[in-house]
Amino acid sequence: MTAGLRFFKGHGTENDFVVLPDLDGTLDLTPSLVRRLCDRRAGLGADGVLRVVPSAFEPEAAPYAAEARYFMDYRNADGTVAEMCGNGVRVYARFLVEQGLVRSGPLRLATRRGVLDVDVSPGDGPVSVDMGPAEVGEDVDVDGVLATFVSMGNPHAVLPVVSIAELGELRTARLDLNVEYVEDRGPTAIAMRVHERGVGETRSCGTGACAAVVATSLRTGTPRGTAYDVEVPGGSLLVTWREDGHVVLTGPAVLLAEGVVTREWMESA
Repeated sequence: MTAGLRFFKGHGTENDFVVLPDLDGTLDLTPSLVRRLCDRRAGLGADGVLRVVPSAFEPEAAPYAAEARYFMDYRNADGTVAEMCGNGVRVYARFLVEQGLVRSGPLRLATRRGVLDVDVSPGDGPVSVDMGPAEVGEDVDVDGVLATFVSMGNPHAVLPVVSIAELGELRTARLDLNVEYVEDRGPTAIAMRVHERGVGETRSCGTGACAAVVATSLRTGTPRGTAYDVEVPGGSLLVTWREDGHVVLTGPAVLLAEGVVTREWMESA
């Protein structure tokens, strides 16, 4: 077997990713390769791909190189470039720590949204990310119903529902948006299902959880600074919309496997 492509597999509340180290910035991550890697039958299977590259080696991130050593290049499972991924940021940070590229504790990561502040707990503890300010826009139509539009660097439409369990299979004509369906579970608790742009329904969405808390806070009049428990099919997240408008996302991040994709497989397309 000739040398192939090294990979790691990880997830944040079962939103799963293929992690590709590209420490010399030479990997040609094409949309077709992303789609093949994320294929759950003929590939490794994932909701997206996280390419780990030093900021200095990536033209998009070069302006941030002095602030953040590494850039998170995230791609959706369909091969499209994504602006942000909250669960992906946590998995990315966990990878850097477990590989000895950075120390646990506070660190800064460059993303397509800019530089984010991250705090990685030692061991297998939670990872917290300041996801930046939420931007609330005008309501948008989602399949004939008005939804709250919230940008977390990527676009979300949030719809309150009586029961997420009664929704059945999630389908939407709004493929340009991430759509969150949110059920109230208490004064500071919600449950959520999400149809992600470029993927379909996933077990979790970090930026979606942030958008859901912002929309719910506006709808219910909950004060800023309140910590919300967000239940998703893949687990639980903690989200706080702070007084300064920034949203902090906290949750688990797990790396579970590593290996090599064979050169023969990569060249067989």
